[in-house]
Amino acid sequence: MALVICRRFPGSFCGTPPRPTLIKYHTNKKLSGQTWEDCVLTGKKISTDTRMGATLKLLKPLGYQGFCSPLAYSATQSVAYWNVGSSTWPRGHGPTKQVENICSTSSSRRILTTSHALLGWEFSKASASKASTLQPASPGTTRVEKDVEVFDSFQDPRAFLQLRPEYQLHSYNRSETGPPLSVSEGELILHQITVFQNNLQPQVIADYFCKLSSLPAEQHPVLLSGTSFTLLCQLSVKNIELFETPDLICSLKAFVSLGIPHSHPMLDVYETKICHHVWEMNLDQLLLVADLWRNLGHRVPRFLKIFFSYLSIHWKELSLPQLIHLIYIIGESRQAPQDLMQKLESLILKYIDLINLEEAGAICLGFFKSSSSLSEFVMRKIGDLACADMQHLSSYALVNILKMFRFTHVDHIHFMKQFGQIAPQRIPSMGVQGVMHLTLACSALRILDERVMNAVAASLPPRVAHCRSKDVAKILWSFGTLNYKPPNTEDFYSSLINEIHRKMPEFNQYPEHLLTCLLGLAFSQHFPVELIDFALSPGFVRLTQERSKFELTKELCTLDGTVGIECPHYRGNRLNSHLQQEGSEILWNLARKDMCSKPEFLEALFLLETMLGGPQYIKHHMILPHTRSSDIEVQLDVNMKPLPFNRDATSIQDVTKLKLKHVGVSLTDNLLNQLLKGKSRGHFQGEIESEIGQQPMELEKKAATYLGGSRGNMADRLGALEMADLLCPPAHLQAPLVKLAIQLTNKNQYCYGSRHLLGLHNMKRRQLVRLGYHVVELTHWEWLPLLKRTRSEKLAFLHEKVFTCEL
Repeated sequence: MALVICRRFPGSFCGTPPRPTLIKYHTNKKLSGQTWEDCVLTGKKISTDTRMGATLKLLKPLGYQGFCSPLAYSATQSVAYWNVGSSTWPRGHGPTKQVENICSTSSSRRILTTSHALLGWEFSKASASKASTLQPASPGTTRVEKDVEVFDSFQDPRAFLQLRPEYQLHSYNRSETGPPLSVSEGELILHQITVFQNNLQPQVIADYFCKLSSLPAEQHPVLLSGTSFTLLCQLSVKNIELFETPDLICSLKAFVSLGIPHSHPMLDVYETKICHHVWEMNLDQLLLVADLWRNLGHRVPRFLKIFFSYLSIHWKELSLPQLIHLIYIIGESRQAPQDLMQKLESLILKYIDLINLEEAGAICLGFFKSSSSLSEFVMRKIGDLACADMQHLSSYALVNILKMFRFTHVDHIHFMKQFGQIAPQRIPSMGVQGVMHLTLACSALRILDERVMNAVAASLPPRVAHCRSKDVAKILWSFGTLNYKPPNTEDFYSSLINEIHRKMPEFNQYPEHLLTCLLGLAFSQHFPVELIDFALSPGFVRLTQERSKFELTKELCTLDGTVGIECPHYRGNRLNSHLQQEGSEILWNLARKDMCSKPEFLEALFLLETMLGGPQYIKHHMILPHTRSSDIEVQLDVNMKPLPFNRDATSIQDVTKLKLKHVGVSLTDNLLNQLLKGKSRGHFQGEIESEIGQQPMELEKKAATYLGGSRGNMADRLGALEMADLLCPPAHLQAPLVKLAIQLTNKNQYCYGSRHLLGLHNMKRRQLVRLGYHVVELTHWEWLPLLKRTRSEKLAFLHEKVFTCEL
């Protein structure tokens, strides 16, 4: 038996009270061919005054031969290269590399006496350093501002976990820790790790992690950078195959408490091991493990993939708290199989009457973050739930529900009415990120509530510095999209434009946000020339193509085309012709596909062609390619008669065939007289009236024919019109008196339930007028009901729109 007596100086290390310490360690493993039957370290209180002492007794079996090695302690220093703080492996060493150490009674004595003092000094130094960095709050910082603007992206989404005690079974609570561990006890554990490293069982390793995580928080940085703790991490990786599920969970909890870096390679080893245990765990354990990974901030795609496979089989076993917690985890991981999400949606309906308001917000956030949709029926149920007690709905949950309404485009009118009542009072006390989401939801749902918009506009200028580039972009876009100018328009827009200038480095990281800002401003007729010049510069255009994850050609073309029309004195950068043409082709293909899929548009197009005299009198195209929607253009001469200006209506091949077909035709007086006079519009109108009462043709046939009657006399009429063109002045040489831009609108171009045009469409009409066009709208509230009426009523409506409406 060896007896070591260590004297301690008056006082205590790191403020720990002078008290006796007793730690027992038992193991049945052999060391150097012998068995340790007992190893007891005892501390004995010598006196009650400030002069303290400690007696430590090392008991060893007879026959144990100790030897001294000067390399014993230095060998442990090599593990410092595999440091938790640096999160790197030593060169040439894998995760299972064994660190050798030679332990002896003498080296143990040296480690025990020196490390105790050194580590205690380091702990004290770290605590003092940490304390010295705490600064009092600045006089200009108010409590209200901190509460409003500070958003904890980790804790805030987890508020629902406090609402039911069942959540504690499968979630990690940072406030619940084990029995506190004193610094002296922690030093003793670190010493044992070094001495018994080759004989530590997996359960003991996990237990050491757990105990060390109970050290005071200010000691954790020093602990993580210490060689003994690093050695413990290596030992856990080396023995990972022997870990059972409780050991893995215990270790993960300790890692969270200690703040292990999320990029540490040890965590990948733990994920691999846990993947092997998934099918052995129950739902509570799996949710707890997933929650611990979330707390660590470590992405675990392999674990989640297996976990979701497990859930696809056991989803019906989920209780309500398990379901809500799972949806939260899915949202934070940003991934989930769609078939699983559909199954979870059915469970939501099962529990819908038991879900509270905050849990409804958690559901919406989880589905929103994972880009998973909810059916209109479920969204209306959630909206009804929120309407029942919206006054007690937290602002955070309110924002999350609005996000999902925005994502699903469900128009829950009762919800939005109540929202319009409570939002103006809440907006001043909400952070700018929450305000941005409220505003963006209103614009996406096309709901213009002046009370909400005025509250947003009034609250932003004083705190615009808290906005991110994304917040500035989405708020400007929302006001521009809703085509609304608040009472404080000048102050509102000037403060946001100034903030764009201050955040230019951030816009370089997210170029799509700058374009969103400028388009929102353009909708509202604000054109900051210096910002536009920068956005259309070759360098920034190249940046949008290389750095942004979005295809921004359409946005660039919309901005460039708008500047060309509305800023005649602008002399800054413009897009090159190649990019303009590319953007125009993209936008035209989208617009043509959209319009030609709508029966109401095909009906209007066919009837206009019939009424005016054929496709040469009408042209379906994008007058303003950058505005993303097509028009039907009609030109009228000085006599208010349509001009056959569309030279592309008949292809060259068709014209050649018609010429060949009419070779040798006898030119009678009758035909000559007809050709010289041409077919008047009244003649075509007579043909139309004679066809009233006939069965309407299918839309596909209507799009293929333009004069009524058979395909045979269609060729005759085309030939006659072509020969008439030879005798009459070409249309392009006649200056039109009126250029019409006929537009078939739909409800999505207006604010919800109103006739207030949205920003993009209002801007388009503004620009068409600048170019000399008269805009004729076939509004959806007029045209759609007419589709069920007679053909003559439709033609009469179109005739009035083209020839008499506001001319």
